[in-house]
This record gives sequence, structure tokens and C-alpha cells, in this order.
Amino acid sequence: MAEECEELTRALSGLGGLGLEEKSVAAAMGRWRRRPEMLDQFRRSFGGLFKGDDGSFERVDMDYIHLLEFELARFKNLMLQWLMHPWERDARWAHHAIHKGDSPTVLVEIACTRTPVELLGARKAYCSLFHRSLEEDVAYHISGSHSYFLVLLVSSYRYDGPNVNEEMAKLEAKVLHNAIHKAAAKGSLLSEEVLRILTTRSKPHLRETFKFYKQLFGKFIEEDLIKVPYIIETVESINSAPAYFCKVIDAALKDGVDQDSKEALTRVIVSRSNIDMLEIKGEYLKKHGTKLEDELQKFSRGVYRDALLSLVAGNE
Repeated sequence: MAEECEELTRALSGLGGLGLEEKSVAAAMGRWRRRPEMLDQFRRSFGGLFKGDDGSFERVDMDYIHLLEFELARFKNLMLQWLMHPWERDARWAHHAIHKGDSPTVLVEIACTRTPVELLGARKAYCSLFHRSLEEDVAYHISGSHSYFLVLLVSSYRYDGPNVNEEMAKLEAKVLHNAIHKAAAKGSLLSEEVLRILTTRSKPHLRETFKFYKQLFGKFIEEDLIKVPYIIETVESINSAPAYFCKVIDAALKDGVDQDSKEALTRVIVSRSNIDMLEIKGEYLKKHGTKLEDELQKFSRGVYRDALLSLVAGNE
């Protein structure tokens, strides 16, 4: 009897993780339907979900119930996001980031890891769904010194071809270096020139620029941008989307992370499952020495875990 109670307790104790063991709960329902004494013992033993009242019965802790509801919703959210058109999905993620207090880093991710056509599609979907433009909502609702940069980023339509002017890339590596160090010395924001380069140049051009930055100045540009919010994520995601997404996934699989980080796991795996998941898995293995599938198996639970694993394996 005690072992059965412990099994159900474990199934409902995934609140630091991702998802719940729905199958174990359903199995307990079947086994215990004619054994009310089992539920009585479970209620007495599971102090997290239940708390004493006046001694006559154990009542649920509503704070814990809200957390359970959140965990149970993970698979539903994943399924709905998977079903949506990618443009609508990105538009809704952007809207949530702007209006519900999520990190604006989601906007950087959408602006920098989608193709120009995909970003334009997300902007069209945003107008259709919310009757405002994405850029006007970013400008109006996101406060802080970097809101202008985010507006430029989501408004961009970059050249998407392979041509790169190496001399211009080398020159702009010097421009970036000088501007970054001048801003750091003054404790000020980065210049209009830096914002222009990062928000208008093509991704191949910027990768070449970042390569010259390392060659000319002996360090990666990310090292000089370490304290600049949103701009370092821009550089990382443009430089290597798989490496950037590997970093986002790794953050989501750590103990004690916030809900934004956990939700990012769903977002990344749904949006990249049929694009560059093989490359992301390769980056994860190279960086951590373990397979992404094994980490998902360890940290996630139930049908949510099963869905994640299906999407991760989907394009092999």
C-alpha cells in the first residue's frame, strides 16, 4: 500500500521538472476505484498537495493545484503550437512576450533565426491576429534602453543570399570593435552604427564580420558584449542558430529554472524539429558529451516527454 502511494506521489511531484506522469495517475484511478482507503492514505501522506483543515478531512493546497494545472497544460500547449502555421505560432509567441511579461529575448530569436520571408510572414500574421503591427507593439509596450534596437530587429528584411563583401566585413569588424569599446568606456549605449550593422546586414555577412573580429582583436565579439542585453543573443543566434538553441535547451533542463526557460524548451523543439534539429543535437552532444534525447528522458515526464522525444527524432 505504501509503495503504491509513493508511486502516485512521484507521478504528481514533477513540479520542478517538465510534465507529469499521466499514465501512472490513470493507472492508480483504475486500481483504486474500489479502494477508497488508498486515497485516504495518499491524502494523509502527500503533504505537498494536501494540508490539514480542522482534523476532519485533508484539503488541497490551491497553490499546488495551480502548479499541477500548469504542468498538465504543457502537452496541450506543445500540441497546439505544433499544429499552428509557423507564421501564426511566431506571431503568438511574440505577442505573449510583449504583453504577458515574457523575456523579449523571444523577439530576438524570431527575428534572427527565421528567414526574411518567415519573419515577414510572422509580421503579417501579427497584423491579422492583433490588428496592430509587431513593430508598433514592441515600440509601445517594451520599455528600457534597448527597445529601439528590438524595433529595428523585428522590422528588418535582410538579404538572404550567399554573397559577402569581405573588405566591408573586415571594415565593419573594426567599426564594431571601436564602437563597443567606446560605449563601454563611457558606460553608454551602443552607437547607431552598431545597430545598423546588426539589424540590416545579411547573416553570412555578419558571420564573416564576426570571424574578422576574432582574427583582428584576438577574442570573440560575444566576449566584449557579455553585459549587453539582447545584442549578445542577436550575435549568438546569427553566428550559429544550432549553438544558440543548444544553449537555450540546456538552460531549460537545469534545476530551479524559471517558467520562461521551461517554456523555451517547447518553443525551440516545436519550431526547429523539421529545420535544424540534427545540428542542434550535434551541438548538444559536442558541448555536453551526452545525447539530447537522454537528457529529455531524464528531466521531462509523461506524454509531454513522449511528444518532445518524437519531435527531436522526427527528421532523422
